[in-house]
Amino acid sequence: MPDHPTPLFEQPPAELEVILPEPEHSFRWYEHDYPYPLARWNHHPEFEIHLIRRGSGKLLAGDYIGPFGPGHVAMIGPGLPHDWMGDLAPGEYLAGRDVVLQFDGATLLSLRRTLPELGDLQPLFKRARRGLVFSGDTAVNAARLLESIGPAQGLGRLALFLQLLNTLNLAPQEQAQCLASPCYAPSLDARSSERIHKAFEYLQTELTGDLRLSVIARQLGMSEPGFSRFFKRITGHGFIDLMRKLRVQRACRLLLHSEMPVTDICFEVGYNNLSNFNRHFRIEMHQTPSEYRSARP
Repeated sequence: MPDHPTPLFEQPPAELEVILPEPEHSFRWYEHDYPYPLARWNHHPEFEIHLIRRGSGKLLAGDYIGPFGPGHVAMIGPGLPHDWMGDLAPGEYLAGRDVVLQFDGATLLSLRRTLPELGDLQPLFKRARRGLVFSGDTAVNAARLLESIGPAQGLGRLALFLQLLNTLNLAPQEQAQCLASPCYAPSLDARSSERIHKAFEYLQTELTGDLRLSVIARQLGMSEPGFSRFFKRITGHGFIDLMRKLRVQRACRLLLHSEMPVTDICFEVGYNNLSNFNRHFRIEMHQTPSEYRSARP
């Protein structure tokens, strides 16, 4: 049972967290320190599996509040506001406190037409919409798998991810506690969500053209500095940095799945000259486009 059922009117609206796809991965895995700019009361349409390595505090998930400590493993479903609030002394900083894995559950389940075994995950995904905390052997095994996924690559990484989902799916009832109450209705920051969706629509529509921060700021009725601060707070990325990331991601897909010359890909993804493209690609991928292509299987 939660330590305290939070009255809904006491909760501020949860902010939308924007989770960027990665060109070579079907899910996102990362670790972060605490405090961390994106560790806040937020929600997102992806599922999240979360491990606390060190430190203690309170997990807020919907109207649930409960303690966490080292080895804590939770799964948060789409749209469920959540936050791991650490108990820190003044000036305290925990390096590598969190391991986070985020994935698109709807896309995964859509594959069950050709991989029917994936349909076994539906009960887990349904329960996770209220949030789940795992304990006992399930938590220990899930933590081990989460750590193993980090350095893994290719099919081995995907196999560990499916093994992790299977471990959580097979958890005994006493080792998988539901968090938010069945009647919980989240309070979401609709205005921020609408603004960020409009910004992303502009990014995706004009990605290969002449993208200008001034244009989207004007469309949203914001000043350029105000929009820049808002966009960085919500996404964790500057607008120009994100434009670069998205263009390079598109280039990666073309390098992997087509035989287009690098020069053509440069112009296809929105760059006006090859040197700029190569420089931005190296910033993101730590190698040139030609090196990236030559390393593909």
